[in-house]
Amino acid sequence: MNEQLPVTAKTKLRRLPKRGAYDVETIYKILDEGFIAHVGFTGAGGQTFVIPTGYARRGGELLIHGSGASRMMRALSEEIEICVTVTLVDGLVLARSAFHHSMNYRSVVAFGAAKIIRDENEKMEALRLFTEHIVPRRWREVRLPTTNELKATTVLALPLNEASAKIRTGNPVDDAEDYALDVWAGVIPLEMKAGEPLPDPQMSREIARPDYIANYRRRPLRENK
Repeated sequence: MNEQLPVTAKTKLRRLPKRGAYDVETIYKILDEGFIAHVGFTGAGGQTFVIPTGYARRGGELLIHGSGASRMMRALSEEIEICVTVTLVDGLVLARSAFHHSMNYRSVVAFGAAKIIRDENEKMEALRLFTEHIVPRRWREVRLPTTNELKATTVLALPLNEASAKIRTGNPVDDAEDYALDVWAGVIPLEMKAGEPLPDPQMSREIARPDYIANYRRRPLRENK
């Protein structure tokens, strides 16, 4: 049975609530497909910031990492309340009227306080998840972080207890009288595609390109169920 997250005052969709989803499966699938999260928080001086950052999911937690010297990581380490959003754009929806143009998308909004990961082994595992989230099978080939690199990196875990998804799919929805207009309407699908890998000029030409790079496609990391 697909677990449902509780609907709270923060996660309840008031604008087009029929597009909302609160089930864990939908939320996790969107997070597993995305690369960039936007983290919103209020700093010590009362200023509000929204910072883009990479992330990964570990079960029911969202992992965020960055330099321990960054303003965002210092603020988040105080376990302040934050808002995290991830958005995937699937298509441009062209209506017959300018007003009804839209986009097909899938998004997640999560709220809560992130806790710092201090255990060295747990932090190393989190960094593995970050790497594998971007390029599966990459971790086994690269040099692992050194002790100093681990110390310079802050990793935070945000429980996905208060989150919701919002999804739009399908064709444009025009006013009834506009359907007779002589204007093309429909959807331009969009997708993220990998281009031809470009080798580093400083790399030895004898190093073969791994098949996971040659055949790279964006796909969710299955181990994070």
